[in-house]
Amino acid sequence: MCGIVGYIGGKSATEILIEGLHRLEYRGYDSAGIAVRNGDGINLRKRAGRVGELVKLLDEQPVGGQLGIGHTRWATHGETTDTNSHPHIGGNGEVVLVHNGVIENYTSLRESLQVRGYVFNTTTDSEVIAHLIAHSLEERVRMGEDPHDRTTIRNALEVALKQLKGTYGLAILFRDHPDLLVAARAGSPLVVGVGQGEYYLASDSSPLVGHTDEVVYLDDHEWAFLSPEGMEIIHRDAGQRSPSIQTLDQVAGNIDLGEYESYMLKEIFEQPQSLENCLRGRIDDDAASAKFGGLNVDLHALRQIDRIVLTACGTSWHAALVGEYLIEEFARIPVEVEYASEFRYRNPPMTDQTMTFAITQSGETADTLAALRESRRKGHATLAICNVVGSTIAREADGGIYLHAGPEIGVASTKAFTSQVTALILLALYLGRMRHLSYPAGQRLISQLRNLPKLAEQTLKCNDQVEEIADRYFDRTNFLYLGRQYNFPVALEGALKLKEISYIHAEGYPAAEMKHGPIALVDEATPSVFVIPRGSIYPKVMSNLEEVKARKGPVIAVACEGDKEISAAADEVIFVPDVEDYMQPIVTSIPLQLLAYHIAILRGCNVDRPRNLAKSVTVE
Repeated sequence: MCGIVGYIGGKSATEILIEGLHRLEYRGYDSAGIAVRNGDGINLRKRAGRVGELVKLLDEQPVGGQLGIGHTRWATHGETTDTNSHPHIGGNGEVVLVHNGVIENYTSLRESLQVRGYVFNTTTDSEVIAHLIAHSLEERVRMGEDPHDRTTIRNALEVALKQLKGTYGLAILFRDHPDLLVAARAGSPLVVGVGQGEYYLASDSSPLVGHTDEVVYLDDHEWAFLSPEGMEIIHRDAGQRSPSIQTLDQVAGNIDLGEYESYMLKEIFEQPQSLENCLRGRIDDDAASAKFGGLNVDLHALRQIDRIVLTACGTSWHAALVGEYLIEEFARIPVEVEYASEFRYRNPPMTDQTMTFAITQSGETADTLAALRESRRKGHATLAICNVVGSTIAREADGGIYLHAGPEIGVASTKAFTSQVTALILLALYLGRMRHLSYPAGQRLISQLRNLPKLAEQTLKCNDQVEEIADRYFDRTNFLYLGRQYNFPVALEGALKLKEISYIHAEGYPAAEMKHGPIALVDEATPSVFVIPRGSIYPKVMSNLEEVKARKGPVIAVACEGDKEISAAADEVIFVPDVEDYMQPIVTSIPLQLLAYHIAILRGCNVDRPRNLAKSVTVE
C-alpha cells in the first residue's frame, strides 16, 4: 500500500517524481505529494486526490531541484485531506519524510512528543516518525554532536527507529544535509536504483524502469544513505554492508498501456502470453513431468513430505484452493489452504514433513510474508509461488516458482491468477510423478498443458458477447456465483472480481450449498452465474441451475462449447473450450474477468484504481 519515489542526481527531481508517482498510483491514490530540495530549502507540494490533482497544483506552484521524495497514499490513519497527505515535516523543519506502513504504537509516541512540545498538524501515524527523528536529532545536538555530520544522522535514526512498533518504508530529507537522501526499511519494501552519478528510490521497481537496470533491494532494518559521493548501506544491528546490485529484468513497454484503455483489459488479453511464459522450460517430456530450477529442495526430502500448507490472501487464496484439488488428486498429498492473515496467528499442528507454499503476486503481501516467516521459524521447508523477482517473499523463501507473468498493474488480479493455477498444475504433476502418477497419465497432462496458451486465446473471443451480457445486467445490485469442484474457487474469484471493481455485492458458493441458505437470495432481480463446464457432476450442477430457474432467477452460464442442454436452460450462455476438469479454472475464469470488467465500465467505475483498494497490501 502507498507508493514511495525518490531521486538524487543531476536531473529535474520534480519530473522524475511525478513520472514515478503515476507509475505507482496503483499502490494508492487517496492523495499525493512531493518534497523537493533547492536553494530555497525543502519545498512541499501535496494534494488530496489522484496524482493528476498534484500535477495541477505544480502547474500553479512549480518547484525545481535535483533532490526530492514523493508519495501516493492509501489511507490507514487519518482521513484523506491535503493536510494528511505526505510528505510530513518533523520538528521545525529539520526532517521531511514519506512513509509506507503502519506504526502500531503511534498513539503513545504522539502523546510523549506532545508533552515535549511538538505540535501535530495531521491525524496520521506517519507524522509521529518525522517528529520522533527530529527529536532524536535535537537530543544528539544537545549532547554536542554536529548536526552537519552524517554520523549524527545515523545515531538519531538508530534511537528513533528502534522505538517504532509496526512496519515502515521511509524516504527522508534533512534540512542540514542538502545532498543526502536516506531510505529505511522494516517490513515495507524499498528498492534503490543505481544510475550514472544518480540514485533512484521506490517502493517497487516500476518507477525505475527506463532510468536504470541496476537495483539494490533493501532488507529489513537496512538504511541506504544516497548522495553524490555514492551509496552506503547500513544495517541497524550489523553495521555497514556491501550493496548487492542486481539486474532489473523489466522493459518500459511492459508497463505501458499500448492500445488498451486500461491495464486490467490489457492484462486480461495478455493471458495467452503469460501462460506461455509460465510454462516455458518447465515441461520434461522424457520424464513426463515438470521441472523447476528454483525449488532448492532435496528430492529425497520432497518424497518424505506428508502434508502441504498453501497460504495466501485474496485472489491468490482462490488459486490455492484450486491447488488443493490438484495436488491431492495427482500427488495424493493432503493439502490445507490457509488465509495467511489467520495462519500467522494460529498454532496448527505441523510435522517435520510439512511443507508450506506461500502464494503471492507481488511478493510483498504483509500477511503472507508473516506466515512464511512463522513457518520458517518453526523449521518447515517454505517455498513461494511469486510473480516479482527480487521481492521480499521471493528472497526469504527457501525456494520457489516464479510466474513470469510480467508486471500486473491493475489492482484486480487477472493474469496472475491464471498463471498461479498453471504453476500449481505443474507442481501437482511434478509431485505426482514422484509418487503415484503413471507415465502415460503424465504425458496426457503435458499434452493438455501445451495447449493452454491457445485455449486462453480462443476463450478471449467471447469478449464481445460478454460485453453484451454486461449491458443487460450492469444495473443489478446483487449477484450469485456458483460452481463445484475445480470451479468452486472460480465462483469465489468471479464474485471477488465483481465486488472489487464494480462495487456490486456478489457471493460465491459451491453450487450444492445453495439450497442450504443462499437460495433465499434468489429473485427476478438477482442473476446467478453458474460455472458449469462438462464433468462428472455436471448433472448435479444442472439440477442446482434448475432450482434457480424455478424461482425465476436469471441465469448466466459459463459452459463448454457444444453443450445444447445448457442453451435450453440458461438465459445467457458463454461458451469456453472443452478441457479436462483440472484445467477448467483457467478457461472459465477469463469470461468472469471480462464480465466484471465490462459491468464496471458501464457503471462508470475506474477498473484500474477501484475505491478503497491498493495493489500490494503491505500493511496488516
